[in-house]
Amino acid sequence: MFVDELVIKVVAGKGGDGCTSFHREKCMPMGGPDGGNGGKGADIIFRVDKGLKTLIDLKYQKIIKGDKGVNGKGSNRHGASSDDIIIKVPQGTTIYNNENGKVLADLIHDGEEFIVAHGGRGGRGNKAFVTPTESAPKFSEYGEPGEERIIKCELKVLADVGLVGLPSVGKSTLLSVISAAKPKIAAYHFTTLNPNLGVVKLKDNRSFVMADLPGLIEGASAGLGLGHKFLRHAMRTKVIAHVIDMGSSEGRNPIDDYETIRKEIESYSSKLANKKEIIVANKMDLPEFETNLKLFKEKYPDKEIYPISAELNEGIDSLLTKLADTLDTIKDEDIYDEADYESHITYKFENTAPFTITREGDIWVIHGKEIEQLFKMTKFTEDEGVVRFGRKLKGMGVEEELERLGAKRGDEVQILDYIFEFKE
Repeated sequence: MFVDELVIKVVAGKGGDGCTSFHREKCMPMGGPDGGNGGKGADIIFRVDKGLKTLIDLKYQKIIKGDKGVNGKGSNRHGASSDDIIIKVPQGTTIYNNENGKVLADLIHDGEEFIVAHGGRGGRGNKAFVTPTESAPKFSEYGEPGEERIIKCELKVLADVGLVGLPSVGKSTLLSVISAAKPKIAAYHFTTLNPNLGVVKLKDNRSFVMADLPGLIEGASAGLGLGHKFLRHAMRTKVIAHVIDMGSSEGRNPIDDYETIRKEIESYSSKLANKKEIIVANKMDLPEFETNLKLFKEKYPDKEIYPISAELNEGIDSLLTKLADTLDTIKDEDIYDEADYESHITYKFENTAPFTITREGDIWVIHGKEIEQLFKMTKFTEDEGVVRFGRKLKGMGVEEELERLGAKRGDEVQILDYIFEFKE
């Protein structure tokens, strides 16, 4: 099964918890703090494997979770970090943030890696909180939660030349003639349901990869028919070889066919529309070919047109030489613009407060990534940990902001699912 698009949830491993411990020996009954730190949680890493051709291995995984780091122990023993989770994906896999549609990574090179979700750092043991003024802290931290996100994976096949055209114009036949690929061929529409790749080798030892892409229909750019399934894979090609049934084997008008495809390509992507294009005038063995070719050249005098018969293997050498020569002049380029990547989002409000406070009924609700993380890592079973938590909130300006908004001592304040009393 060919799978080229899916959505999954990834949850990196939580950091190991820090330890609250004090050294105890027969001769040292009042030893100092010796609680170790927790280990780091597992990262979720996607790695390119050129041997893979589909995302089928991920199709049935609704969620990928990393392991928790090992907890710290007494006697200054730090917990071990968990092994990262490596997910293998084919070349040409793009990873998106499913919430905002931004590109997280475009993985095209064999062995290339990207950390999709970072594991949480280990919580600090009480030994780590020793200061000149606090020699025996009686608290430690829980491990930091691992990063959690929903991602979309999309495969765009890697090919130098993409064969495009309406169904049954001879794309699969052409690919079978010029390469070792064995695409399914039959006399009905939509024979090709998945991209077929073939390596083309010329007599001068040059070679390139050609893709027979699913046939287009009118409205494909809006998702009709095989729509985006074709257009997505065409994005990585360097040259578009537009195959046209110039012999009108099914009574179609070659000019109308060409304009239909161009309209869909232009509606889908300006980058795709601006790729180098070569017209492959197929079925030169049919009676209507010469008349149609003449009319086509009159309509498009600037187009590079190569007459062939894929069925009779005629005109193929000239076409392949032209494609190879054209590829020699085209440099690799990123199919995404800088603004498409999540890391390049421009934030307008750089001085935004690190938290927000809203009133929901009789409860003051505090939201903020830093505060919520601090909350999750605080051990509320340890009195000194609770005191530190309150001190941190005050230092961040939470107490001052609550008073400014009209909160009174004794009011209820909520962080995540925890409700506590606002007091000194």
